[in-house]
Amino acid sequence: MSDSTQTLPRTSSIAAVGDVHRKRLLWAGFMAILSTGVGFAIRGGIFANWGAEYGFTAGQLGEIGGAGLTGFCFGVIIGGVIADKIGYGKLVCAAFLLHILSAVVTFATNTGMPKDSAFQCLYWGMFIFALANGTLEAVANPLVATLFPENRTHYLNILHASWPLGLMIGGIAGAVLGGMFGWGWKSQLSLYLVATVLYGIMFFGQKFPKSEASQKGLSLGEMFKDVGILGGLVICFLIALFFHGAFGLSNAAAYGIAGVLLIAIGIITRFSIGAILLFVLFATHALVGAVELGTDQWIQNITGNILTPTMGKWLFVYTSLIMFLLRFCAHFIEKNLKLSPVGLLAICATTAAIGLNLISISSTTGMIMLALLVYAAGKTFFWPTMLAVASDRFPRTGAVAISIMGGIGMMSAGMIGAPGLGYAKDRFAGEELAKNNPAIYQEYKADKSSAFLPFVFQDSTGLDGKKLAEAKAAPKDAAHTKEAAVAAADLQGDRKTLKADSAIPFTMAAIYILIAIYFKSIGGYKIVHLQGTSGAAAAGKDEVVT
Repeated sequence: MSDSTQTLPRTSSIAAVGDVHRKRLLWAGFMAILSTGVGFAIRGGIFANWGAEYGFTAGQLGEIGGAGLTGFCFGVIIGGVIADKIGYGKLVCAAFLLHILSAVVTFATNTGMPKDSAFQCLYWGMFIFALANGTLEAVANPLVATLFPENRTHYLNILHASWPLGLMIGGIAGAVLGGMFGWGWKSQLSLYLVATVLYGIMFFGQKFPKSEASQKGLSLGEMFKDVGILGGLVICFLIALFFHGAFGLSNAAAYGIAGVLLIAIGIITRFSIGAILLFVLFATHALVGAVELGTDQWIQNITGNILTPTMGKWLFVYTSLIMFLLRFCAHFIEKNLKLSPVGLLAICATTAAIGLNLISISSTTGMIMLALLVYAAGKTFFWPTMLAVASDRFPRTGAVAISIMGGIGMMSAGMIGAPGLGYAKDRFAGEELAKNNPAIYQEYKADKSSAFLPFVFQDSTGLDGKKLAEAKAAPKDAAHTKEAAVAAADLQGDRKTLKADSAIPFTMAAIYILIAIYFKSIGGYKIVHLQGTSGAAAAGKDEVVT
């Protein structure tokens, strides 16, 4: 495993930024990602509303939830590519407008419209929402990495503590306003607009520094060299899945588009192979997105199925609180346990896998809370620490590598994680009911089969969303044994889904261990800095959002 970037002494640093100004930008980015978390949490809590109101299957709900993640990829990658060229301020303005547009499209959905039309409104509303979120993260991640080069792991974890805080706020809003006060899903979802207005105000008038790569005057092609053909393969594979799933293109057409994009990356980089380590980080971050965000998309639904829907919402808040608090402790943990960022990731992956298995066998509130504690502690540091590793080791990529990494994680969550778990729920629940009560299965099965990565998994027919909701709402007595059998099959399907999901973090743990061995073989984990300039010298004043 080779790392194409050498460790060099720093001869020029990022332009001096006052400590107060650095912190103002940090908290503005914090609020931006907070708005993302609020919308994500509320959306996860209203899946049941959409299923009951429109009759969507778990697979269809997974597709809608996936759109609320895949759009992120386009926002963060495109934003990351152009951030150093057009400036962060313009991207913040674009994200603000996209957040408003997403509300307009999503809220155009109404009960009287055809099921397919409702699906399209929700799908594209969530896609635009994710596009706005990705554009914001294309600003926040490289901005914080630039402002705090001395301790990126710590400050990126603080930045991303806003994500679980947003999940908490959204989860509480769903539990209180939706559960206790009976607010409709549109009223609940509109709350993310409050955080949107706040981040707009906080960024207004702020100056932005340039990244280390931009300061050195690196061209776009030079920033892309470490990504290269290998990194492009990861991006293009996920984009092919998107065009096949979102637009219904044939595999040949979808992979043809991806192939053209890969050739474009080759031309930009003069057909650089790219850094093998960065390729491994990209592939691993695809697993991070699938297990962290894909699972988060469904965890309220699953724990709510084990206990009650209201408890599922509160347990989601509980899990988010654990993550929020722990993300302020990354530096303390690394320092006192003498861990490198990669060592921290290896421990976290193992812990997350154990936690998912514990949740799958839990049946009481106390057991689930303990299992969620283990799972939350494991997944807490994945996302920001992966970004820190990429930024530490590949500074000449500027905003490009960590933006692409974020896009890969979200695209994977949207195209693999969320729909994959939806498919698993459909498959395991359908198989369970068909095995134990084939006649009841014929009555409750969905009119459309669920498909997921057809070149790997065969199509499977789950349970109809409306009929399932009615069965779960039926009284638990001797007169409703049929409904009880349906609910039991659905619950067993959820448990099997979590067990299958745990294979992902176990795989991640193995990869992190191999990366740690690699770093040990070259003298340990070190932060890389650029030396000298390449291309035209970066010039110009700090940008101001007006």
